[in-house]
Parts: sequence; C-alpha cells; structure tokens
Amino acid sequence: MKQHYDILIVGGGMVGASLATALIPAGQRLGLSIAVVEAFPMPASGSLVYQPSYDARATALAYGSRLIYEQIGVWDQLNQHLCPISDIHVSDKGRFGVTRLNAAQENVAALGYVVENHWLGRVLLNRLEQPDAEHIDLLCPAEVTAVSYQTDNMAVSLQHEGAEHQLTAELVVMADGGRSELREQLGIGYQQQSYQQHALVTNISPADSHKHIAYERFTDTGPMALLPLEDEGKNHRIGLVWTLPDEQVDEVMALSDEQFISRVHERFGYRAGAFVKVGERFSYPLKLSLADEQVRKGLVVLGNAAHSLHPIAGQGYNLALRGVVSLAAELIRAREAGVNLGELDHLSRFADQVKSDQSKTIGFSDKTMKLFSNSNSLLALGRSAGLQLMDCCPLAKTVFARSAMGLDVATPDLR
Repeated sequence: MKQHYDILIVGGGMVGASLATALIPAGQRLGLSIAVVEAFPMPASGSLVYQPSYDARATALAYGSRLIYEQIGVWDQLNQHLCPISDIHVSDKGRFGVTRLNAAQENVAALGYVVENHWLGRVLLNRLEQPDAEHIDLLCPAEVTAVSYQTDNMAVSLQHEGAEHQLTAELVVMADGGRSELREQLGIGYQQQSYQQHALVTNISPADSHKHIAYERFTDTGPMALLPLEDEGKNHRIGLVWTLPDEQVDEVMALSDEQFISRVHERFGYRAGAFVKVGERFSYPLKLSLADEQVRKGLVVLGNAAHSLHPIAGQGYNLALRGVVSLAAELIRAREAGVNLGELDHLSRFADQVKSDQSKTIGFSDKTMKLFSNSNSLLALGRSAGLQLMDCCPLAKTVFARSAMGLDVATPDLR
C-alpha cells in the first residue's frame, strides 16, 4: 500500500474492476498508480477456474459491451463461459403486437451475451493480477471510511487489516453501488422514484434447449425477461427477471416450485417450452435513482452509485460500462496533458460526454416501463401496433437493434 495514488477506486465489483482493467495499458505507459478498495474478500488468486452454479446471478451484455471488453483484453477469457443471444422475441400478453430481432439479420455474431457475475468478476480480477498490472494495488478486504478535500488531493481514511490508514489521491472514483454510504457522507443528493414494483430473479430450466433466444414479455402486472444461460451439467438454464407489483411479491415468493412454474406459464406461456425446474428466488425493490452530482473536484461517482434504472431493457450495466470507458479515456487524456486528474474542468468534460447517453438510456427504460404498465385500452392498442409495425419494417428494427446493442455510441480508444 502506498501513501499516495493517482486514482483510488472505491469498490472492486464489476464496475470498479472494469475501470482498473481499462486503465492497465495506458496506466503502465503513463506511470499511473491506482488502488482498488473492496470491502469483501476477493476470490483466491491463482488459476482462472470456472465454478458452475445452477443459481448463479447473471448480467446481459450488449454487443457494444463485447467490443469494450475486446479492447480491454478480457473478451477471449470471458467468452469461455457465457451464452450468446441469437434472437430476441418481444411480445405483449393478450395482444397481437410482437417484434423479433435476429443477429444474422443485423450482421452481428450475437445481439448480446449473458454472463454469470462471478465469472465476469473472476476474469477481471485475473487481469488485474497479471504482471503488466503491477501499478494497480488491490486493497481487500478494506473499507474507505471517510473522504475529504485538500488543496490538490483527496484525503482518504482507510481501514485495512485491522488498522486505520491515511492516504491521498488525485482522484477518488466511487463505484461502491446503489447503497453508497460514502455518497451520503459527502452530501451528494439523489433523486429517487419508486416504481412500486419488485424484481423477482431466479434461474429456471426448460425441458429442451433455449436455442439462444431471449424473451421480453409485457403483462398487465409487469414485464418478464427470460435470458438464455450456459447449461449447467444436464440442466438447460434460463435467467428469469419477473417484475411484480409490491403487493404480489411475497405471495409469489412463497409459492412451491411446482406452483411457481405453473404461475410462470400462466403469465408467459410456452414459447420457451415447458419449464421443469426452478432455482432459488431473490427479490429486490425497483426504483429510478439518479445522483444530483456525478463529478466534483477530485471525485467521480460511477455505476449504480450514479444511477440505477428499471431492468426492463437490460441496459443498466451496459450503460455503466460505457461510462467506465469514457472516464478511462478522459483520464488518459488528462495525464498525457499533465493535468491533475482531479481537476474539475476535465471531469466536467467527462460528465458532459456521458450525459446524452444516460438521458437517452434511462429515459427509454423509464418510458417503456410506464407505457407497457398502463392499462389504458387506447395506449395498449397503440403499443401493440407499434411492436407489429417495427416487426414489419427492417429499417426501424435495425435502428432499434443498434441502440439496444449499444452500437450507436462510439467506443473510445484506450491505448
């Protein structure tokens, strides 16, 4: 552990680790010193071992996120254990509207990929342990207990290995999630809107292969997303994200496995075949949360600490990852120009660069959820007609697909 770092990243999860990984080549070239502080113990270092689990939580990566991870240099390893999405089927329960997207028609290898979170985290950590990442210190388990402002640096109080340490950093990046206590300690406010819904998350097995098809099914009680997963042994697996009104979640969580599968079929139908097994269920409340500030002098708020959105379009992590590489590119430019990494002018430039993407992506998720949760018959007719019209219009479908894949946002050069 050093007494001073150029960049101190609070949070070693997928967002924080991706930022550190994105800065490896340029950081080595420019002599950047970086610390990643994580409150939970990291997996034991060593060989890159995949540990399959039926109940593993997963994340949907857009095709644009693949391009980012290719540039960062971890895609080949990630690709060993993930599931490509070849088709997306969007439908509105009880109505005629349907849209189908196909990877081959959009001239891409896949519309997206579904990766287990623990595998993504293991791959990123493995990259940070390589010899060319010696300028990055992994401090874990450790906790940042306070951050304060100095003239040219940030003062950081850190608890590590039973002792309190005082460090400084030109820039502190908060990537410690949506329940960031540090964000509240620093007085960074946020706007929050409850959707009065919960997301129920579980893995469910069809009797036959999922054929790499993802489904988005809008129902009168909320959308259901089914994401194809890598098989676990003889079990075919699909990741289910089921949006439920707050007042229904306890009842559905308490159903037996057989009752739960029956309820899923009643809501979703049999497009993915008959379900024969369901795993452990989890639920969490859904809300739109936006930090009032994403940058201050010496400070950046990143990922869920900056914004959390409805999972309806599966864009939350992809949006965060685009923010990661935008910040990495800006930090590289600042160091090349000899600018203090905490200077507000260049951090504000980063904030301006990602503002449009965030507004578009968050707005789309929010408006789509509200449109497809509305029981007004005229709106219902209009949205079904819109889905059907898109299905019949290749140009409209391509525009929508490219946006969903994150291909309408340029990937910056991190060399």
